[in-house]
Amino acid sequence: MTSMRRSEFLVLASATACAAFTGGAAAQSFPSRPIEIVVPVAPGGGTDIVARAFAEVARKYLPQPMVVLNRPGASGAIGMQEVLNARPDGYKVGLVYSDLAILPGLKRVRFSSDDFNMIALLNADPGSVVVPVDSPWRSIEDMVAEAKRRPGTVKLGNSGPGSIWHMAAAAMEDKVGAEFLHVPFTGSAPGLAALMGNHLEAVATSPGEASAYVQGGKMRILAVMAEERASDFPEVPTLKERGFDVSVSVWRGLAVHHSTPAPVVATLTEVARRTAEDPAFRDALARASLTFTYADGDAFRALANHDREVFRQLIERLHIE
Repeated sequence: MTSMRRSEFLVLASATACAAFTGGAAAQSFPSRPIEIVVPVAPGGGTDIVARAFAEVARKYLPQPMVVLNRPGASGAIGMQEVLNARPDGYKVGLVYSDLAILPGLKRVRFSSDDFNMIALLNADPGSVVVPVDSPWRSIEDMVAEAKRRPGTVKLGNSGPGSIWHMAAAAMEDKVGAEFLHVPFTGSAPGLAALMGNHLEAVATSPGEASAYVQGGKMRILAVMAEERASDFPEVPTLKERGFDVSVSVWRGLAVHHSTPAPVVATLTEVARRTAEDPAFRDALARASLTFTYADGDAFRALANHDREVFRQLIERLHIE
């Protein structure tokens, strides 16, 4: 090795060591400033509620607060891409949900769950079909019969093109043999507001997201898309009970860029575990009729990867674009 090459090598080695030290020191001091939780849907829906409940309770277990940022659009792609575009230092955490498993199958994004480090699953809820309380449809059979009578005109709202509730509505459409007019929004909350304004005839969403309207006597749930009835709405039948083999659920949890340093991931994982175990977090979800469901990072990743394949097959079979 010449003296010049040796000098260059020493400079490079020194720079690498400094970078490693700096990264390690940054991880050890994490977090030294507020952490942003990016919610890829509009405020007010279930995903937003989970994020805000988590951020509030997590204050007990972090020296810095968590701040919720809503970045709606493109069925969650805008918000999730923002997390991947950010520096992978743990200060931008995604509240990812089922659309992360759907978007790759639609070929609308270049990322998937493989690009994230999944921290923890926090919630999972079935789909449902909601109508205004004064709707003439008293059962899901009534709605299906109307859709068959005037195909392609019954306005069924969802949380965006290619979103989990668009997939749920498409799966139901396939099984009941009817054609709906799918109307997309930037989340469930805007869709439910449109339903209240009589701009829609029904909305596909989770029971929890519609619970305030249902409990307030403004809406009715015709059916849930689950194996069993929802505990908060035991009077509502499942689609399977009515002879329609449809079971679609939404899940929600925390994820960061896959290159986030391991010590930072470990800190976020521990905070997620302690927050999930806190009765205050579970109570916040229960008040919103959202189901607490916890899984660690490995199990969460397995769920996301499994659903990615399920939705890929559904998209191809139904030719959803």
